[in-house]
Amino acid sequence: MKKVIVFLADGFEEIEAVTVIDYLRRAEADVSLIAIPSTEVKENCMVEGAHGIMVKADLNLEDFTGSYGTDLPDAVFIPGGMPGAANVGACEDVIDFIKKCYDAGMIVSAICAAPAVVLAKTGILQGKNYTCYPGMEEGLSKYCGTPDNMMRLMKDSKLIRNMPFVADGNVLTGRGPGTAEQFAMELVTMLFGEETAGRIKRGSIQR
Repeated sequence: MKKVIVFLADGFEEIEAVTVIDYLRRAEADVSLIAIPSTEVKENCMVEGAHGIMVKADLNLEDFTGSYGTDLPDAVFIPGGMPGAANVGACEDVIDFIKKCYDAGMIVSAICAAPAVVLAKTGILQGKNYTCYPGMEEGLSKYCGTPDNMMRLMKDSKLIRNMPFVADGNVLTGRGPGTAEQFAMELVTMLFGEETAGRIKRGSIQR
């Protein structure tokens, strides 16, 4: 069974997170939601979305890294939303885990603000085509720490505008909440192939 790790932090974009999680589970992926700690302690791994919707994660980050952090999944996914993406990007344990997944050839996927806010600082967008929520690329110097870091971490990368998603090797990036379904189906296709993706399209009445 394909395993997917989803990192959620307070302020995540609900449409992006739930749509992708739903489609992955329709494809029968083993999806684990990992809660990133915030300044406000919540019980039972609850994470609050950008629009006040509460989602219960399967594990908090401490338990995940302590018990499962060395067992790499087939894919990792980071939804966008602010400050959700910034909260994920501020967690060095998550950044290190994403790098390990990428280096091992696993799929790394992120949508909306997350490609710029999270993936940029990992360095995995070097030489890659990518997309993100319009305007988020203007803050890359801040997200990468300094202009010099940005030049190094984003060397030879190319922002593709006006596309719902961009797949380049084992990196999948998406534009925003309105493209979440297309992004989710591409992730399903990358993990499971066209046959499974076609089954889900037919079942969800997609054209």
